[in-house]
Amino acid sequence: MDNNLGVEDEVIKTALSASLEACANPKELPFVVRKVDSSPSQVVVAFPGSWSPNDWFAGDGEANSFGETKINDKKFPSLRSLRVEGFAKVNEAFMARFLRILEDSNQTFCKEVTKAVENDKQLVFSGHSSGGPIAIYATVWFLEKYIRSNEKQTSRPPLCLTFASPLTSDRTFCHAVQREGWSDCFIHFVTKLDIVPRILFAPRSSATELLLEIPPFIDPHHKADEKKMASLFASVMKSVSCVANSAACTLKGSKHTLSETMSRFIKLSPYRPCGKYVFCTETGRLVIVKNPDAVLQLLFYSLQIESETELQKRAVASLKAHWTYKDALDKSLARHNVVRLEKLRELPLSSDDPVDIQVKTIGAALNDLNLSELARLCLRAAGEFEKQKEHNRNTVKGNKDAINKTLKALEEYRTTCRNDGVGYYDAFKMQKKEQDFKANVKRLELATIWDEIIEMVRHGQLPDEFEAEKEWVDLGTQFRRLVEPIDIANYYRHKKNEDAGPYMIRGRPSRYHYPQRWRENAEQLDRDSSGESCFWAEVEELEDEVTNKRPWKEIENRVLTLEKNLRKWYDKEEVEKDVFLEDSTLVKWWRSLPDDHKANSCIKGLMPS
Repeated sequence: MDNNLGVEDEVIKTALSASLEACANPKELPFVVRKVDSSPSQVVVAFPGSWSPNDWFAGDGEANSFGETKINDKKFPSLRSLRVEGFAKVNEAFMARFLRILEDSNQTFCKEVTKAVENDKQLVFSGHSSGGPIAIYATVWFLEKYIRSNEKQTSRPPLCLTFASPLTSDRTFCHAVQREGWSDCFIHFVTKLDIVPRILFAPRSSATELLLEIPPFIDPHHKADEKKMASLFASVMKSVSCVANSAACTLKGSKHTLSETMSRFIKLSPYRPCGKYVFCTETGRLVIVKNPDAVLQLLFYSLQIESETELQKRAVASLKAHWTYKDALDKSLARHNVVRLEKLRELPLSSDDPVDIQVKTIGAALNDLNLSELARLCLRAAGEFEKQKEHNRNTVKGNKDAINKTLKALEEYRTTCRNDGVGYYDAFKMQKKEQDFKANVKRLELATIWDEIIEMVRHGQLPDEFEAEKEWVDLGTQFRRLVEPIDIANYYRHKKNEDAGPYMIRGRPSRYHYPQRWRENAEQLDRDSSGESCFWAEVEELEDEVTNKRPWKEIENRVLTLEKNLRKWYDKEEVEKDVFLEDSTLVKWWRSLPDDHKANSCIKGLMPS
């Protein structure tokens, strides 16, 4: 099976076996460690699950009906959106369980990880049921600490194999994982009928009732109240339906009046799929899906019933299915019957479509998943949305030559100004020469191109990886450093600050905010520390403060901060020497500062004598 998932069959079996073993004795050990007989370079660390509602939900039930909370941004700094200010949300109870394991006073988990890293072993984190989320969080923690960190200690990324795991992370989590290129580390196995991977689409009131009914079904002969099971099952699936339908409307670019109306009264679950999903069907087929929007639709449509008479039977089957992963995977891995759903836009809408043998195999997989024509249309929409993002990326790439050509022209303008003894910031602000007018045209051309790019980013119309692609991080940084200063010059030249307020508060365009976040994320810099392109705005504001006789003590800290940053950026060659030319706005303002301050200033040596 390694040709399809990149994971040996024996690794999958060992991960599942260790996960089930951990679940059998959840209170004895926080995790189970197992070697893989056929693969000595890998070590499995499996986490136990729990059926206690307190281990599934934490916090205020009214405020957080799905038990969600903001991620710990100190331990997981990458799990944030660069489009809007905000970190990912995860299930609070599951995250608390992982942090207890991580921060155990005996450091058992950390010692095991360190040992594996030092022995050059690949860690495979795994978990069955609610052990799955712990494995997911452990994997991201490892990626942050050992792969992305500036203190890299291993080049071997971990694997995360979960079985029957509920969804416990939101769309921002998925976006960040895909942006960082970590998505392939996560592989989730789901049997078609298992209700547990869908259960946290429902609020805690519905989910808790069903949770308490699942453990007894580990006994295949367990007799349950079928009517009660049907009622609980239907309640959860209604929530799944709301989430899936809302997402489908977004994919199709349409508005669903009923869905919009309901969303005003019903809060939808924040949790979404992340990583590769492997759906196990009753026929022994494994269906691999990577597109998270398609996975969400499959979680809903593959568990549909054709009539109310089937409800009780399906409800009971969905609870039994949670305990059948070993048999299901043994059967599937033995057959090696694997299908990838990749070209979603080309999926057959029915089993009767005249297709070639390859598409016929895909059609058979869709039939195994009981997908209706509507379900297939939703999968096609997910594929179309993904294709549109790629089309937009290609469109944006087509602008690179124009961007580089215009940046080169502005770089030549800067050089000409410097040769004339005037910084290009001040030359642009004065607008005395024809070359200044031409530079303004170039500035506007670039603004138009970058505003279109940023608009696509803001609306999620580009692939998640776009914001971390080095060529765009570098180009965005070059654009920001060269063009934002003259945007600031233009702002204060026209005295827009008198009406709108300071540039940094009211006037700074998104076309500079976003590339700055890209760089800070890529280089793991502190938020707002990469302000070398916009320091001129603070110079202008401080110049006004000095002109208006603001008491020195009231602006001293701002001045010290600006000077400290300028020194740092100059030493790193992130600001040019022309900012310190004799007649620059910066030099004139600095010379107006108190003499005792200038005598000890960290930028004193950069000033012209």
